[in-house]
Amino acid sequence: MKKTLTILSLFLLVLHANAQRNVILIIADDLGTDYFGFYEDHQDTVDLPNIRGLLQKGIRFKNAMANPVCSATRSTILTGRYGFRTGVGNIVGGTGGSGTLDTAEKSIPKLLKTFNPNIAKANIGKWHLNNPMPTANLQAPLKLGYDHYEGPFIGQLTSYTNWTKYTNGISSTVTTYATTENVNNALSWLQAQNGKPFFMWLAFNAPHAPYHLPPANLHTYTNLSGTTQDINQNPKKYFKAMLQAMDTEIGRFMDSLKARNQYDSTDFIFIGDNGNTQQTAQIANLNKAKGTIYEYGVHVPFIISGPSVVNPNRTSDALVNVADIFATVQELFGNLNWQAQIPANKPVDTKSLLPIIKDQATSIRPWAFCENFKTTPDSLDGKAMRNAEYKLIRFSSPAKEEFYNLVTDPLENTNLLLNLSAMTSTDISNYNYLCDEMATLLGNTSFCTTHVSIDNQTFLSKIVYPNPFSTHIYLSPEMENEYFELRNSLGQIIYEGKEIQKQDFSLLSKGLYTLRKVNLPQQVLKLIKN
Repeated sequence: MKKTLTILSLFLLVLHANAQRNVILIIADDLGTDYFGFYEDHQDTVDLPNIRGLLQKGIRFKNAMANPVCSATRSTILTGRYGFRTGVGNIVGGTGGSGTLDTAEKSIPKLLKTFNPNIAKANIGKWHLNNPMPTANLQAPLKLGYDHYEGPFIGQLTSYTNWTKYTNGISSTVTTYATTENVNNALSWLQAQNGKPFFMWLAFNAPHAPYHLPPANLHTYTNLSGTTQDINQNPKKYFKAMLQAMDTEIGRFMDSLKARNQYDSTDFIFIGDNGNTQQTAQIANLNKAKGTIYEYGVHVPFIISGPSVVNPNRTSDALVNVADIFATVQELFGNLNWQAQIPANKPVDTKSLLPIIKDQATSIRPWAFCENFKTTPDSLDGKAMRNAEYKLIRFSSPAKEEFYNLVTDPLENTNLLLNLSAMTSTDISNYNYLCDEMATLLGNTSFCTTHVSIDNQTFLSKIVYPNPFSTHIYLSPEMENEYFELRNSLGQIIYEGKEIQKQDFSLLSKGLYTLRKVNLPQQVLKLIKN
């Protein structure tokens, strides 16, 4: 009897370990953490019982980083690769332009198909990774590995109740409320799979503009008139109603999964694709909202919930990136050897979150990275990297650097590089660390200004003045005949010689520069031009 029970127990353990898993990735559009009462930095709150309900069986990630716009984030999720590798750095079809996603890229559904052809794979909702013309582009979701695509191919809808839907390349006009239609389509597709394991990418347009009054049965905001004037004057109120309508439809979707006995075998990943827009932002400086690589533009809600989570109802401080969804989905399905399918010339940036999901680790990466770049460069283009405490931003057009302590300054109001003499040894150490890591990632050795040791920084700061400077750089008398070299943040030499004090730098661009004593190359000073 004991032997029989032991065999049975082992059988049940094996059966549990190999139980069918489904994964649903839910992406909300233009949604930072501001309206989630369970996030520490929330400024407002919306009653979202279904999204909040994910917490009981899940993990809430406090430090999730996306890219600042939708196409760039979606491309990074789908491929596990940063935009500088795929060419998708901004909004496909948007002002300034962006590259589109090459259908030859390895993607989440392509790897799943190789691992287990029996896994059904659908993308329901917003695509926004390719332009809809020529019409051959409408096949992009299928070429990237999905069995089924159904949704609005482009970005913003002109109307949530009169819009064009594409189903595997075939267009139709839809008058059903878009958020409701997304869930209808998701449920219809699931019904057709007859219980097969599935991966679903469910990408709502909500709560992206155009702001509007959703159907009354989907929200509790009964005091909204829905007039154009009221919407324009109170966009945040309508944004909240749209967000609650999305939560209601997510609840209907979950209820259907429960009725099909699929809920308990399904892992959910919920994430926003970027921060809130200026119209819905809750910060004073609206120039740091969506579209920027400041924290408000890239810090997003991120929850993983379901049967794979060990010791649920946890909060994680880990630094995570949207790229990490790629590896995580593979390993949730048991595809632990997915790396073998990645070509050597197409490196991925993804890190699996499975160790955190299984409560075997508290972190997976020492830093998180984001970026923003357009085909036609502008002042918002740049790269950013943060570790647990600090964040380095480098804008590219024009080139300039900013550096923040996110612990004491989470809204990035005080650029530490504007007061070099006040930087502590910890500040400098973290600046240099992030410079090194960014340079290594991008393969650009001149990404940052030359590293400065604390002693050399202190020494030179006593003999060079003023800092910041506006027109001239002066030296103490004992250094007047020394040979100095002034470089910009790209490493380009602006001046070299023994007469730096005679140079007029009034026309020099504002930003961060380095001054080097040439015969002692380890002595370098960071200077700010005002």
